[in-house]
Amino acid sequence: MSVIIIAAIFIVGFILQIRLMQSPKTALLGNRIGAAFMGAAIIYTIIAYGGMGNASLWLWLVIGGFAGVSLGHVVKMIQMPQMVGMLNGFGGVASALVAIAGSSLFVSGASWYLWLTASLALSVGVLTFTGSMVAAMKLQGIISGKPVNLDESGKLQQILLLIAAVLVLLSTFITGIYTVWVILLIVIAAVYGVIMALRVGGADMPVVISLLNSFSGVAASITGFAVEDPLLVGVGAVVGVSGLILTRIMCRAMNRSLSAVLTGMTTVSNSKKAENLTHVSNSLEEVHEKKTRGTDMGKIINLSKKVIIVPGYGMAVAQAQGKVKDLIDCMEKAGKQVKIGIHPVAGRMPGHMNVLLAEVGIDYDKLYDMDTINPEFENTDLTIVIGACDVVNPSANTAEGTPIYGMPILEVEKSKNVIVCNLDEKPGYSGVENTLYSMENVITIWGNASETVPTITEAC
Repeated sequence: MSVIIIAAIFIVGFILQIRLMQSPKTALLGNRIGAAFMGAAIIYTIIAYGGMGNASLWLWLVIGGFAGVSLGHVVKMIQMPQMVGMLNGFGGVASALVAIAGSSLFVSGASWYLWLTASLALSVGVLTFTGSMVAAMKLQGIISGKPVNLDESGKLQQILLLIAAVLVLLSTFITGIYTVWVILLIVIAAVYGVIMALRVGGADMPVVISLLNSFSGVAASITGFAVEDPLLVGVGAVVGVSGLILTRIMCRAMNRSLSAVLTGMTTVSNSKKAENLTHVSNSLEEVHEKKTRGTDMGKIINLSKKVIIVPGYGMAVAQAQGKVKDLIDCMEKAGKQVKIGIHPVAGRMPGHMNVLLAEVGIDYDKLYDMDTINPEFENTDLTIVIGACDVVNPSANTAEGTPIYGMPILEVEKSKNVIVCNLDEKPGYSGVENTLYSMENVITIWGNASETVPTITEAC
């Protein structure tokens, strides 16, 4: 059978996997199909390159497989964003290593495009690896989740990018000292990846992880050109394109450009931002005391028939998804209709809330995306916000010059009543005070969600 036909079959299989993973109901099946096709692709590649009798190859496959299975069992669901970030990095470094190994086999007089693609694959792969490792460390709390701008103007990144481009060209046409170019490319790409990830704040990590996932696919695809492997070209392209599409979707959900996310830049001056923050802060102080006293939460809960729950990163940190499941069960036993509204960028990776809620067995049919759930808030008796801040902040519609201005939000303030279970009244990652807390129909319960959510369940 033609190599192209075999590659096409595998690519169709991976596209089917992505298609199935678009729905929570079929995601598990899609994941299994993808794993099966990946395993088959590995076996096919070993056979095609005559590696069946290579003992060291099988040894490393066993070691890698054991490490993967072990990580899958050991890593907790709350740590899944870090895990995804690391896997992106592993994909990038794998492509870089294959590119180096492939280029070492090039004979004198090899086509210029082989040298070019090997250098490009190396650069993108190393960048993906270092960027992913920094992102994972930010998510794990090993380094600060706040954006770190080593160069406010971004000129350092531009210079590094220019140097990398020159090195790629030199390595393409002056191959006699290719090893020197490889070492320099590794250093430049590694530094670029670190700087890129450092400049991004924790709340923007879903976008960065999606982008790095795309980079890992791009690196693999370019590596496929370097080693003349159609299967690697096609599969890498599928990963690269799907990652870019997801990145664009999430940037739209935040109403921010990718460049703004990667640089932490806002559209208006900091002085104007400060004015907005001061105004919002003062308004909150005026009404905070009256908003947290004398409200009969139990009565509101008992009278509510239509309820929407909005989870956020605070739920993930508190590992309160099990408590949320208990709350949903209690409300449904009381005859209430319960839905869950999920913002596209809630959490620290794409689909973070979906994964955590699925972990505790919450029915997929209860999960609604922002566009679907927003029209329902105005007819909802009670909305319960659990660990979400910026994605429910009405200031996104009014606070010009702030990072969240113009960002589509879950319009929870339109509900008849709102209960907020957040850790405290401090702003979210954006630094913008949440005007939701000051509204007349809102009750605030400060504290760890794993402790505050059960108080609502008790009142159910």
